Amino acid sequence: MYYVYLLKLSNQKIYTGSTPSLKRRLEEHRIGKCEATKNLRPVKLIWYCVFPNRLSARRFENYLKTGSGQAFRNKRLIASQTQIDTK
Repeated sequence: MYYVYLLKLSNQKIYTGSTPSLKRRLEEHRIGKCEATKNLRPVKLIWYCVFPNRLSARRFENYLKTGSGQAFRNKRLIASQTQIDTK
């Protein structure tokens, strides 16, 4: 299984990634082993989804990094998560 995940960074931006081991990858982000986020800690996992294979996960990750994917992310993934947190 592969995971696509969203992190909220210390500058309030969203980082999108994929990995076969979510627990290991989150720890790498938290301790500063990931070059893209090491200066933007602390990071917070705000959403993730499981995919049956690497190709599906990478396709969805790449989609989320497009303009329309970011709009979808903001409206459907992040906004819905905020609603859950406030209930």
